Amino acid sequence: MVTDVTLSAPAPAAVDREQLLVELVDRAGRPLGTSPVREAHIAPGRLHRAFSVLLYDPAGRVLLQQRAAVKKRFALRWSNACCGHPAPGQDIAAAATTRLAEELGITAGQITPLVEVGVFRYRADDATSRYVEYEWDHVLVGTLTHGVPAPDGSEVREVRWASPGPLAAEIAAQSADFTPWLAGVLNLASKAMEAAKAGEAGEAGKAAGEAQSRDA
Repeated sequence: MVTDVTLSAPAPAAVDREQLLVELVDRAGRPLGTSPVREAHIAPGRLHRAFSVLLYDPAGRVLLQQRAAVKKRFALRWSNACCGHPAPGQDIAAAATTRLAEELGITAGQITPLVEVGVFRYRADDATSRYVEYEWDHVLVGTLTHGVPAPDGSEVREVRWASPGPLAAEIAAQSADFTPWLAGVLNLASKAMEAAKAGEAGEAGKAAGEAQSRDA
C-alpha cells in the first residue's frame, strides 16, 4: 500500500534582530567597524548608522506607527513610518524599502522612490528598558501613492495619519507619547522640503525673467 504524503517546508527560523550587525561610525559618520544591535544599544551606547522613514499621503499628512509592546526600545511610543539599521555597507534606501515592507506591508510599488533629505545625530536613553539609542540617522521621505498599510502586529501596534501642524503641537504637549527622535526627523524633513520649494520658486522666477527679456 502506498500513501501519498505532502511534505511542507519547515517554517523559516525567526531572525533575532538584536544579533544582526550594525555599522559603527564616528561623529562625522565615517565607518569604524561593526557591532551586534543589542551591544550597540547598551549604555552608554555606541554611535551607529540608522535610518528613519517619513511617509506622506498626497494630502500632506504623515504616517505614524505606534511601536509594539515587545519592542526592545521605546515600546508603545508613536513614531515615524519605520526605523531601522542598514547592514554594514548596505544601500540606505534599499534597507529602508525592505523595512517598510516588513513592518507595514508597504511595497516599493506603492510609494514614490525614497529620497534622503539629511542626517542627524541623536542620543536618547530609554528609562524603561535601560537601553540607549545613539544613532547617525539618515532621514528618508516618500509618498504613499496607493494602498493602505498592513502592519505586522509583532512590530506595530497601530497606525494613523496626522497633519504636520497639529502633530507638532501634540508632540510638544505630550512628548512622552512619542519617540525622542520623531521631532528631529520631522524638523529635518520640513526644512528640506521648504528649501526644495524655495529652489523651485527661484528657478521659476528666473525662467520667467528670461522669457520677459526675450520678449522685450
